[in-house]
Amino acid sequence: MADRPAAAVSVTHAFEYAVLRVVPRVERGELMNAGVLLYCRALDYLGARAHLDVARLTALDATADAGAIARALDAAVALCGEASAQAARHAGPAGEEDRGRRFRRLTAPRSTVVQAGPVHTGLTADPAATLEHLLRSLVS
Repeated sequence: MADRPAAAVSVTHAFEYAVLRVVPRVERGELMNAGVLLYCRALDYLGARAHLDVARLTALDATADAGAIARALDAAVALCGEASAQAARHAGPAGEEDRGRRFRRLTAPRSTVVQAGPVHTGLTADPAATLEHLLRSLVS
C-alpha cells in the first residue's frame, strides 16, 4: 500500500475581536463601523485596522469633525501596533502595557464618538489575515 502524503494541518488559535464604531452624536445612537481590533493571546498578537468613510459620516452628521475622528481611529491603530520605544513614548503609559491589557483598555465601554462594540471570538491560523478579512467584511 502506497503511503499518502500527510495533509497539511492548520493549527488554529482562539482570538477576540471588536468592531470600532463611530457614533457622531451619542445622544442619537446612530453609528457606523470604522475599524476592527483583534487580539490573539496564544500568538501574542494585537492588531487594528481602520477605515473612515467620510461620506457616510457626513450623512450621519454633517457637523462631525472627520479629522478628529480619524485621529482617534489612528491612535487606536497605533496603540495596537508592534511595540517600539518610539511608539510607546507617543502612546504614554498605555503603550507600555502588554497586548492583552491594551485590548481590554480599547474595548472597555465608553460613551465617546469612537467606541468599541461587543467582543466576539473565533479561531484563526493567521491573525493578520483574519484582521484584514474582518475589516473587509465588517467595515468596507
